[in-house]
Formats: sequence, C-alpha cells, structure tokens
Amino acid sequence: MSKGILQRKAEIQGLATAILLPSVRLFGYPIESQVEDLGPLTRVVGIGLFQRAVLTLQRAGIRQLIVLSGPEEEQLKQELSKGPHVTIPVRWMPIREFPLEDSRTWEALAAEVHGFALVASVDSVFSRGLIERLRRDVQDGQAIVVSQAPQRQVDQLLVQGLRSNISSGRPAVFATPYFNDPTLRVAELVVVPASLMSATNHAVGEKGSPPIRQWLERAAADGRMRIVSTDEKRENWYQSVRTLADVQAAEKKLFNSLKGEFEGFVDRYFNRKISRWFTRLFLVMGLSPNSITVLAGLIGMLAAAGFGMGTYGAGIVAALLFQLAAIIDCCDGEVARLTFTESPLGAWLDIALDNLVHMAIFAGIAVGLYTTHIGQPEDWIPLALGVAAVFGNVLSFLLVGKAQKIKTVSGWRAPTHAAWADVMLKNVASRDFSAALLGFALFDQLYWFLFFAAAGSLLFAGAMMWVTRPSAVSSARL
Repeated sequence: MSKGILQRKAEIQGLATAILLPSVRLFGYPIESQVEDLGPLTRVVGIGLFQRAVLTLQRAGIRQLIVLSGPEEEQLKQELSKGPHVTIPVRWMPIREFPLEDSRTWEALAAEVHGFALVASVDSVFSRGLIERLRRDVQDGQAIVVSQAPQRQVDQLLVQGLRSNISSGRPAVFATPYFNDPTLRVAELVVVPASLMSATNHAVGEKGSPPIRQWLERAAADGRMRIVSTDEKRENWYQSVRTLADVQAAEKKLFNSLKGEFEGFVDRYFNRKISRWFTRLFLVMGLSPNSITVLAGLIGMLAAAGFGMGTYGAGIVAALLFQLAAIIDCCDGEVARLTFTESPLGAWLDIALDNLVHMAIFAGIAVGLYTTHIGQPEDWIPLALGVAAVFGNVLSFLLVGKAQKIKTVSGWRAPTHAAWADVMLKNVASRDFSAALLGFALFDQLYWFLFFAAAGSLLFAGAMMWVTRPSAVSSARL
C-alpha cells in the first residue's frame, strides 16, 4: 500500500488532538504573561484562559492535549490542578527544548497526531459548540481556518478567490492573498492535517514563531483550505481576549450562551435576565452550584411558611419569595456550566429540592386557606386539594425519573413516543407557574390556584403514566 494511501487513511481518523501555545500567538506574536498584563492566566468568569480552554476542549471531545509551554509552565500546571478535574492526558513540551521554528519539533508532534490537530494560542474564549463543529467538519487532507467575520462576508471572499484561481488555472478553494485580509478576522485557532506538519512543508521562519502561516499558505495554494465562520448568536462563537474590553466581551458571550435544556417563557424573558446578576455575585462569593440549590430551596420553604399564615399580605410576600427562589434556582445551573462543575448529584439535588419546595408550597397554601375558613361549610376542601396536589407532584416526580431512565438506558419504541416524552419533560422543568402564583396571590385567588394545581398535577401524572407505558418502551426493557 502506498504512503499516500496510508497518509489519507490516517488523516480521516478525525480530530482528537489539540496543541496549545500559551506563550505565543498562532502567527508569531508573543503573548504577554506579566501580572499586570493579559495572558493565559487572565481570569474570565472566575477561570483562567488556559484552564477554560483545556476544559472546553475536553468537553468537546478532544482526547489528547499537547502544550508547548514557555516560562509560565509551572503556573499553568498549578492552575490546571485546581478546580474541575482534567481527565484527558496533557503532555508538556517546553519551547526551550522544542523550539517552535524548528521543523523537528513539528515532526515529533505530527508523529503523535492521528488525522488532524487543532492548534490554538491561549488568548481567547471559545464555545464547546465551535470545537464540536470543527470535529464534524474535518475532511480528508484539508486545513480549516476559523473566521470571526459574518458568513456573508466570508462567502464574498471565497467567491472572489475562486474566480481569481479559475482565471489563473489554480484549483484552490481559498485564495492565498485573502488570508491576510483584515476583514476576514482570522481567529487564533486552526485545524491542520498531520501531513502539513511534516518537514517538507517547513521553510526558515522567525525565531520563536510557529510555521502555521506557511502551512496555511501551502494548503491554500493546493486547494486544501476551508473557512468556518463563527456565529455570535448561536453556539459556534469565538472571542479573542487581548484587552480589558475583550474580557468583558468574553464574559458577556459566556453569559449569553447560558440556557437550560428546557426553558419556559418566564425563564427566558424574565428569570434569566435577573439571575445573571445573582450568578455574578455567587461567582465572586465562591458558592458552589449545590450550595446555591440549597439556598433556593430554603427561600422556597420560607415562601411555603408564608402561605401557611393565610393572610393576604403574607401571601403576597410568600409569592414574591417564591419568585426569588425561582430566579436563584436558575443560578445553580449557570454557575455549574460557567465553572465546569456540573454533576449527576447536582442535577438530582436540583430536581429533588424543586419538587420538595413545590409540595411545601401546595401544602402551605392549603393550610393557609383552611385556617382562614375553619368552621365554615366545606372548610375541608382546601386540605383535600392540597393533598391531591402533593400526591400528584410526588407521582409525577417518580414518573419523570422513570422517563429519564428509559431515555438514557433503553430508549423509546418510536420517534412519536420520544417526542411526547420530551414535551412532558420540558413542561415539568418549567418555572412559569411561579409567575402565575404571584398573579393569583395579587388578586387574592389562591384557592383557585390550588384547585388548578391539584387538577394539573394529577393530569400531568396521568399523562406521564401514559408516556411511560410498557408499549412505549423499546425492546431493551429496564
């Protein structure tokens, strides 16, 4: 089998290796690392740029990391040893022993790359979605350049370059002259096949500079270059961090990227808007996601006690407290995603405390209504409604757990069953009813809220029983 065929087979194995350059930019400019300047240890939402890059790459599916480190190596190692656990292997290669301009350095790296390598400097914040997109988009032998320009602008440059190449007789996808076009806004993050990292593609470069530009120019000339455009309004975003204004922009993009798996109208347009202020406060205070979950639960329990007093004023205060609990309940997930501290325990604790608070709210309203109507005909009805609401909530909680287990372990028999399950899970996670509760409290109609809550929870439990019926589960039964 020829060497070319072997090389092509190696290159299509995918993108699983990342090479980070903490000391220099991708195209040869040094990154300052003094305390007063921005560098790989610069903190963005509580985590340094280097640590955030490593954890993002790990979450995106990168399985091997190589760091060509400078004098800040020990600091970076200490930074990486703190906080969330890094599970992928990290190999440290000091640039004093492996000079960036030396072709032998890249020959050694190419031998460890199976397919493609993502090469990036540590002066940016990028999304997990962007790396996942790059891993999906790799094609046999092609390099990928990430552009921060809008897709429309990138398309115009590509069309111009294609016309130029056709007229010159070159079959290149990407014209070399446009590589330096400032409107392209090339990011310090590229994907290259292992074949480009060989010594045959190296020319004499500046001392301390990686040969990235040479590789890309060669790939462009050979028609092996593609551009991937980032999108700030979606999951594929990138933000360089070179000034204090860039730090603020990166933090804004991180907060804008926060979104729960299931969100209702009130969450999207109200709770999330306010919760980000609390999230910033909790990050400064160093609170863990689980402690924020407990705090939201305690506030919810306090709201339930307020409803139990049975007065109009206490009901208003309790409803406001419950709305506050709903807002803070958004923060635990936001802090967890921003600091890479999500955990199965945290997810379970969040759901369990949410349901406990809801049951306490129903019980508190029932007790409050009973105490204000005691001695009157049918004063037992609020207690009966409270019992029904609590029972429906408990049954729904158990059935939702069953549905989640089916989804992860055995799966659903048909797409329609899976779609119904997703709809039900979305509704159970919604916090929209906190706003409805405040409205009922303002109009002194908590009795009707409890009535609808009892009916709704029982109907929801019945729907979940239908969704999780044995005939809806795949043949791989639990």
